[in-house]
Amino acid sequence: MTATEAAVRELTYTGAFNEAMFQLMREDEDIFVAGEDVGKQGGVFGSFSGLHAEFGDMRAVDTPIAEQAIVGLGIGAAVAGLRPVVDLMFMDFIMVAMDQIANQAAKLKYMFGGKAELPLTITTNGGAGLSAAAQHSQSLEAMLCHVPGLKVVMPSSPYDLKGLLVSCVRENNPTILVKNKLMFGVSGPVPEELYEIPLGVGNVVREGDDVTIVAYSRMVSESMKAADKLAEEGINCEIVDPRTVQPLDTDIIVTSAKKTNRVVVVHEAVRFGGLGAEIAAQVQEEAFDYLDAPVARVAAPFSPIPFSPGLEGHYVPNAKRIADGIRETLGRPAPGA
Repeated sequence: MTATEAAVRELTYTGAFNEAMFQLMREDEDIFVAGEDVGKQGGVFGSFSGLHAEFGDMRAVDTPIAEQAIVGLGIGAAVAGLRPVVDLMFMDFIMVAMDQIANQAAKLKYMFGGKAELPLTITTNGGAGLSAAAQHSQSLEAMLCHVPGLKVVMPSSPYDLKGLLVSCVRENNPTILVKNKLMFGVSGPVPEELYEIPLGVGNVVREGDDVTIVAYSRMVSESMKAADKLAEEGINCEIVDPRTVQPLDTDIIVTSAKKTNRVVVVHEAVRFGGLGAEIAAQVQEEAFDYLDAPVARVAAPFSPIPFSPGLEGHYVPNAKRIADGIRETLGRPAPGA
């Protein structure tokens, strides 16, 4: 393979995750995966496909339908010196395991005065758009980010997914990596070798000087579509992807806010109590004198996620709603209005 071919090699979002798992498990025999259907079936979404065939029952472990036990298994294995990756099939199911996640995994290092290590990675799948209804479509990252001791990652591209997964698995503290279900088939350039994207370091996805859009996970691609549309109207958007939502790269967001003087935060989770509120608070604390308008939020309404595809389409933020929010922040009317 030539250098040019390697540079443009593309994988899907799922393929990037799967490749990283193979490479990590070949590199370190202490790494294993456990969860519902992650063994012979390779995971309900195919993320762990092929691992069982190469690594066997002891390193690609099918578990009972018991999320609290799955996370508890991971905590015990991590404390004992292994490096587990445990999978919770849907992000909604973290609620079943929240005691293990929030009261055990997140607090263990603190309770032992920093002497204990907990190299545990929890992977899960979040987001709406598949008509999976109210119990299988949520974005609950704000709940996780509220718990000291957890690191929470929400990749927006195949490249970021591979690099962030590697960092999570090599991290000696509990991490939670949330994939977005609607992105499984999205393709993008991914290097073949293992590489790390540091946790807590954001990325300026698009340069601009009129308004800052802060978005993560699938909302980055929707924000890019909105930015492309707004560029036709002479509005230049800067898009900042935190990549890691806990710890949050406040510096990259504030630097952009000081440059553009306006900020719109976009996330798929419900607006009330979402990360948009925390980001808005941090921007006004660090860059209040630079703002020419209040920090705006584009997010889901305060409602369970509907099953109906038509209603779900209105529920989830999209490029049109993002563009409308930006125009409102800039005081610009929509074309034809």
